[in-house]
Amino acid sequence: MKEKKKYLTDLKEQEKVEDIFLVLSAQKLMAKNGPYWQLVLQDKSGQMQARIWSPLSLQLEEIAPESFFWIRGTVQAFGQELQLKIEELTPLSQEEIDLSQFLPATEKPPEEIFQELKELLWPNIHYPLWKNLLTSVFKNQELKKAFLQAPGGKSIHHAYLGGLVEHTLAVCKICLQLSALYPFIDRDILLTAACLHDLGKAFELESSFSRNYTDEGKLLGHIFLGLEKLQPFLTPLEEKEPELILHLKHLILSHHGELEFGSPKRPKTPEAILLHFADNLDAKLNLLQQSLNIEPDSETEPFWSEYNRALSRPLFWPKRTPRPKDNSEETSQAKLTRINQCLLPLKE
Repeated sequence: MKEKKKYLTDLKEQEKVEDIFLVLSAQKLMAKNGPYWQLVLQDKSGQMQARIWSPLSLQLEEIAPESFFWIRGTVQAFGQELQLKIEELTPLSQEEIDLSQFLPATEKPPEEIFQELKELLWPNIHYPLWKNLLTSVFKNQELKKAFLQAPGGKSIHHAYLGGLVEHTLAVCKICLQLSALYPFIDRDILLTAACLHDLGKAFELESSFSRNYTDEGKLLGHIFLGLEKLQPFLTPLEEKEPELILHLKHLILSHHGELEFGSPKRPKTPEAILLHFADNLDAKLNLLQQSLNIEPDSETEPFWSEYNRALSRPLFWPKRTPRPKDNSEETSQAKLTRINQCLLPLKE
């Protein structure tokens, strides 16, 4: 198994490179001095443009996209971005490659995230109808495998392997917390819908490295695809609880909130509105975290990000409020407050 030495985001201008990269796409174009190749390289850290100039470009009849190559070259500045000038490349077979080095993925294995999702849902969903529905859906190995492998999106938020189940867990956590603030919320159906709301994303994108949209994804979208995949599981339940199943469908159909954001319907129930904002909140905060490239306990000095096209603005990482380094630094009043809170009776 061949190992990478360095990732794209670590490369500096004028650096000499000899390493393995995924060629995501390759296009032969014409310049004034002859043909050249324009490539997009990828590893788990991100992507970078690359060029192959004459005379090497004249020797290459074809460069297969979504293939692996050992590449020797030099990092150059092009405008405000870096690109790699390739001086030599050799194809490699996929069997020689550790794919985890080339595809962005969740920090935790998706199976662990899925187990955490089940441990969150099962104690908090009480009505057998919803438990049986979730059990049936994820007993289907095709659906479960697609759900665990899928990204949460192509490029905006959670755009990495396992991103869908990570996003789903976060939305369920938000819904669980917010439902405790509003007793009139139907928590059972809210958590069920939160778990299933983006199932269609597992079929909206191809399983290839480029993660292009499937024909179904382009023509139907993930909201419709999700309901289509769920319908065989919902049909037997519609005779028993038609009103509950109707509400569940509305929750899924309306979770994007507004028609201009791809929602077939706008949210019209308390649970639908809560689900929409929970989904939007997690998507936005993940987008901010990726754009600012920050860690949970980051103490980085304040800085501005590059312009974020998805949010139509640059983003700012402000000075952080200092945190106590350990419990010994807690004030006496803070300790007293925490102890008194712990002594309060817990509500069911």
